[in-house]
Amino acid sequence: MTQTAQRSHAGAMSYHAGVAAEGRIAQDYERRGFPLANQRWRGKGGEIDLIVRDGDGLIFVEVKQSRSFDRAAQRISRKQIQRIYNCAEEYLGTQPRGGLTDIRFDVALVNGHGETQIIENAFAHL
Repeated sequence: MTQTAQRSHAGAMSYHAGVAAEGRIAQDYERRGFPLANQRWRGKGGEIDLIVRDGDGLIFVEVKQSRSFDRAAQRISRKQIQRIYNCAEEYLGTQPRGGLTDIRFDVALVNGHGETQIIENAFAHL
């Protein structure tokens, strides 16, 4: 297999692992009473992995998967957080209450064993 083919194969594997992780997290939220509003919502500036409803409010969820929870958490950069904020603002423009909608930002981590850890209101300290 050529190096280009190996990279393509690795990219496809990563994509499918990410989709599976997002599906697992979406099911977890739904099981806890938070229905899925959108998955992989794409705006002008990027993508939000999951958007779930919390009553009249919304939860924007960034899903990260890696061998360990620590490695997954380390993959979130300040630049990415800003992109998520910008995408959320754009998404809120499509909602009836717009910027008055109650929101929070969660991070969902998935480790190499498929275990999950959800950090609610993950960006509040920034």
